[in-house]
Amino acid sequence: MMHPAIEKLWKLVPKVVQDGIAMTVDRVRRAPMPPVPSADTRCEARVFISPANYAGQGYRWGRAAMRDERVDAKNLVYAEINPFGYPADYSVPWRTVTHDRVWQRRLLEALARDFTHVLIEAEFPPLGGMWNGDVRRQVRELRARGLIVGAVSHGNDIRLPSRHREHEPWSPFVNDDWVPVERLEQVVAANRQLLDDVAGPTFVSTPGLMLDVPYAHLLPVVIDPDPWRTEAPVLERERLRVLHIPSNPLVKGTAEIEPLLRRLHDEGIIEYVTVTGLSQAEMPAMFASGDVVLDQFRLGDYGVAACEAMAAGRLVISHIGEYAREAVREGTGLELPIVEADIDSLESVLRDVVQHRERYRAEAARGPAFVDLVHDGSASRIVLERELLGLTPNE
Repeated sequence: MMHPAIEKLWKLVPKVVQDGIAMTVDRVRRAPMPPVPSADTRCEARVFISPANYAGQGYRWGRAAMRDERVDAKNLVYAEINPFGYPADYSVPWRTVTHDRVWQRRLLEALARDFTHVLIEAEFPPLGGMWNGDVRRQVRELRARGLIVGAVSHGNDIRLPSRHREHEPWSPFVNDDWVPVERLEQVVAANRQLLDDVAGPTFVSTPGLMLDVPYAHLLPVVIDPDPWRTEAPVLERERLRVLHIPSNPLVKGTAEIEPLLRRLHDEGIIEYVTVTGLSQAEMPAMFASGDVVLDQFRLGDYGVAACEAMAAGRLVISHIGEYAREAVREGTGLELPIVEADIDSLESVLRDVVQHRERYRAEAARGPAFVDLVHDGSASRIVLERELLGLTPNE
């Protein structure tokens, strides 16, 4: 990471000079040029997914699409935005993607030669720094070479703070504690305009984002349910074990719910468990050890973590906006098996769980089947076949 003062000066340097400096550094370091993606041209559809791979979703969507033997898929991620090491077909240093003009030209040539479709993630430039990172220009050049270009939004790249505040009283965008809200508002508005201008097949990864891009198709996040499956009983302890393991406490509403959770713990009503620093490999055993998983209470949406908890058959309690629940109904024909609670109602919901275990046990039991139907990749494959690749789904 650059020091902010150096970064400010760096941005004043013309792009062509930046490119030369960056490539000189790589030559001095004798850094090898990364390979560019390739695809099996025997397949009818070949899709390139790039470059965010948040929570490994670019890779998982690609693998889901490849369950159709007519499809090959490859994903690419900027190495520096993949700190947790999620699987990716191609992980390329930011310096190369942004500044290596030879590599950029090779990438464009490879896409034109081997691929039929490009799915842009999070409004990032799929060709890196080519044409100064101008996504519109890059889309025009890709289309001129016969490629079909679509876009998928992941989350806060398209979640408009002002709109979110209108629907969610506990929105994390009510102040600048998490992010500079006004700056984010400008970035998101520009991203939405970009989607409008690109006017290709458009997708969002979570149902709550349909509020921000109504014309998008829901492309469900994908997990592997198998590591999360467990025979461990649920809601049978006299004192229920309640887990809250926030990836981002400010966004999840941790500070707002912890006082009541600790009070219920002290009263002996629940056993409250919260930990930090667990690896992904440690999470299935942690979920299996609990009865209730509290996800988030400020965003009004759900994602990978809630899917993992549902796959484990735990009772998931979270705040999901009605607009998000309706998007699930419309997209899947199913009710989302996450128990509704907001920051104000969480205590009464937990007390009700303690009193009516059998009813909530049945709700928890719906989770694994929901994940198998919606989030194991099968549903995402069908969406991609139908809405991006132009294939009749193999259902």
